[in-house]
Amino acid sequence: MTSVESGTRALGEFTFECGESIDDLQVAYEAYGDFEATEEGSNAVLICHALTGSQNVASAGVADTAGQARAWWNDIVGPGKAIDTTEYYVVCANVPGSCYGSSGPPAENPETGEPWGTDFPPVTIGDWTRAQRRLLDDLGVGRLHAVVGGSAGGMNVLDWAVQFPDDVARIVPVAAAARLDAQCLALDAIARRAITTDDDWQGGDYYGGETPTEGLALARQIGHVMYLSKTSMREKFGRRAAGRDAVRSFPADRAAAFFPYREVESYLDYQAEKFVDRFDPNTYLYLTRAMDDYDLSEGYEGDADALAAFEGETLLVSFTGDWHFTVAQSESLAEACRTAGVPVAHHVIESDHGHDAFLVEPEKVGPPLRDFLADGLTGRAIHDTAEDDEDDDEEDFAPVHNSLFGG
Repeated sequence: MTSVESGTRALGEFTFECGESIDDLQVAYEAYGDFEATEEGSNAVLICHALTGSQNVASAGVADTAGQARAWWNDIVGPGKAIDTTEYYVVCANVPGSCYGSSGPPAENPETGEPWGTDFPPVTIGDWTRAQRRLLDDLGVGRLHAVVGGSAGGMNVLDWAVQFPDDVARIVPVAAAARLDAQCLALDAIARRAITTDDDWQGGDYYGGETPTEGLALARQIGHVMYLSKTSMREKFGRRAAGRDAVRSFPADRAAAFFPYREVESYLDYQAEKFVDRFDPNTYLYLTRAMDDYDLSEGYEGDADALAAFEGETLLVSFTGDWHFTVAQSESLAEACRTAGVPVAHHVIESDHGHDAFLVEPEKVGPPLRDFLADGLTGRAIHDTAEDDEDDDEEDFAPVHNSLFGG
């Protein structure tokens, strides 16, 4: 049976990129398996959770997180799975600014005894990375075998290659990008305004009173539409009306009774109702801003320059139906790696599930991830077309699944 360690580490004073500090950063985490150090590094794999995820990445975990945050990558992480916890020491940390045990807006400000609210310092993805490094130091982990993460967690992975290029041998950004495009920035801005214009938000000081659940519910619905593809929405819902027992979650005008309450509306209402029970509105503001702010090339001449110091290997995974973090954005990252001389493979998965594919199609994500962690880019399963096209020995290349840029 895989050993599991779950808890919160007090990491002392922490200065955020914004310049503000707190006296004692708390980071909640879970660790699976047994740590082994080698001359080359270790068997440690850090997993970076997505925007609203938690440290509870697998079902063996015991963190007190509810709803969808529990075991969010259970089909990928665990004994005998792609990230095998009998072979690797797997760590997942809840990022600063979140609401699952790490220091953030809903956590107690020790100076006041009340929740921080919006007095908590603004956080960046760079802050997440430095907090994870501090946690790993506290756990006695030095060089990592790999850092893996999806969506905003994939940006976190990229930041590891920039901030700590000597500390990790392999990185795997899944359904990620070097930065958000203007359309996604716009939708995130609208989602935040849904929260801050809710009368119950009270400037972020709603703790102890009414939570701005309607604003958060709307924000989640906007986000959820971003995670689905046109094909998946058409196949799931079409234009069908919801069943007779379906009840609207939001107030409707008088004329609404004449028109159908559609399945897609009912689905979004259901997802929103589940989400507001497990997530904090201020946290949603903080974490979406951190994701929006991230730019791989910030402080550098370009993406390739930012990655130039990284001497490890990279596996990029993208999905054809994902318009939130597109295949083209991942290929741009792959090209930056090639320019920087970083060994890279870009594995493209045919999927109609949109951005959610990295969570809901483990049977497609798991095999290339397993091979990469085990053998890097030397294994037969994972190669990059741009490199293989220059290689006359075609027998060395065997594509994985439906990898458009991998063959």
